[in-house]
Amino acid sequence: MLEASNNNELPAIPGKRYFTIGEVSELCGVKPHVLRYWEQEFPQLKPVKRRGNRRYYQRHDVIMIRQIRSLLYEQGFTIGGARQRLSGDEAKEDVSQRQQIVRQMRVELEELLQILKR
Repeated sequence: MLEASNNNELPAIPGKRYFTIGEVSELCGVKPHVLRYWEQEFPQLKPVKRRGNRRYYQRHDVIMIRQIRSLLYEQGFTIGGARQRLSGDEAKEDVSQRQQIVRQMRVELEELLQILKR
């Protein structure tokens, strides 16, 4: 679902375990209030909530948000259509997530290689 052309305009996902809503907002190009709204609309999106009801997103959440963003903003789906697409394509979603993770790891490894060559 997340095509390479869409991925190029978004920054690489750092190798962290948890991300704040502000960090996810920057990584996905979506404002924080939109992320909160999407949590209500997409059951697949469940960030961990800790003290003070603060949200902490994991890597798979960030990838899911990028997929939702792609469906809504680039592919022109409605919220309902995107929700149906994500719930109906669970197997494709898993494959797409794995492919995205592999692409992301490749980018990070290439960046690391460039740093080591210096």
